[in-house]
Amino acid sequence: MAQSVVPNDQALLEALAGGDVGALRELYARHAPWLSVRLMRRCNDREVTSDVLQDTFVAVWQGAQRYRGNGEVGAWIWGIAVRRLVSRLRARRDVVLLRDPAASAVPAPALEDELLSGVEYGELGRALAQLSPELRAVLQATVLDGLTTREAGRLLGIPQNTVKTRVHRAKARLRQSLVEGEQS
Repeated sequence: MAQSVVPNDQALLEALAGGDVGALRELYARHAPWLSVRLMRRCNDREVTSDVLQDTFVAVWQGAQRYRGNGEVGAWIWGIAVRRLVSRLRARRDVVLLRDPAASAVPAPALEDELLSGVEYGELGRALAQLSPELRAVLQATVLDGLTTREAGRLLGIPQNTVKTRVHRAKARLRQSLVEGEQS
């Protein structure tokens, strides 16, 4: 009995670049679930994250031929999603990037989520909400996701030095905002 070979993500992208819509369906089935969860961790508006997810896979479909095999396909797709989310949020200051625990489908949050929730919705959460989406994105990638500046740069599609600069700028603005909050 012949065993079927499951194509890897790179092979699916190559097939997609050649016009195989079935390859897009397979990539979507593999990546949409985790991508949706990660987007919801950064934005509490399901409509926005749903639109970003759809836009991401349209971009994957349109740009499959531009993928050069540098790194994991999942990281490439995530980079597209993050850029789409940041672009979408630039015009919308009313969307909160950090997850609302009440919107979670998990009945009992993990200890890490409880700790992050305490940080997110206190003074620090208010200070984070005042940052631009670009500065929040680098903080979330480096601090919350624990990525190196190199990994964050690859993920966000910006140079490593830009990540370092934005992290430095974000921390300075957070400090200033927290000091101003204490004084008022």
